[in-house]
Amino acid sequence: MYPLFSFQVPAAFVAVCLSFMSTSSHAAGMVPETPVVVVDQASGEATLNVRNSDDQPALLYSTIEHIPEDAEPLLLLNPPVARVEPGKSQQVRFILREVGPLKTERLQRVVFEGSSPRQGGSGAQVHLTVRQNIPVIVRPADLAIDRTPWKRLVWSVAGRQIRVSNPSPYVVRLSKAVNLIPGGVTLDLQRTYILPGEVLMLDASSTLGSHVRLFPASTYGFAVDSYDAPLIVQK
Repeated sequence: MYPLFSFQVPAAFVAVCLSFMSTSSHAAGMVPETPVVVVDQASGEATLNVRNSDDQPALLYSTIEHIPEDAEPLLLLNPPVARVEPGKSQQVRFILREVGPLKTERLQRVVFEGSSPRQGGSGAQVHLTVRQNIPVIVRPADLAIDRTPWKRLVWSVAGRQIRVSNPSPYVVRLSKAVNLIPGGVTLDLQRTYILPGEVLMLDASSTLGSHVRLFPASTYGFAVDSYDAPLIVQK
């Protein structure tokens, strides 16, 4: 999970974390126009409008956050800091650094943080900070679009574990919880993405089932139906 918004006051910090599927529900503050950013290597950049839905002007801070599995700096943001008037939008550019031809999709995240002053009860000035954290997918120039990449995952039984592999060049985003069907045993992926070429092993108290029900997210963040993937029993 990633922190979606937080409130900062002197000597206090409160953070509320939501899953990746909750990024379409925003508190007042800096609101991205889409829940996912896709940067195509062919064009070398992408843009996203971020709106200040608050009734006060605020500073918008934009930063790239790397996932633990991929720390390579791929993107620059412009502007990194901007003042946004209430009800107005700021366009943020995602500029791909000079890298060689990509062979697979890459996953990073972008954090939008809006800070605006408020008058506290004692007359002291406090700052309200709202953070939005959304995924950024960098796509190779010659990679065809696949609107259902989760169907490329391979699920199999390995002893008392479930093995899931992603032999495709696509980043697959999905809910952390998957279910064995029939039986309804719930397994935890520990995170909401499976990278190209990755293999994950899931501990299972029971491996009885013929399918794995997963709850995917589309590349562009639209809601999609659950998908029952066949579960292969290795002999």
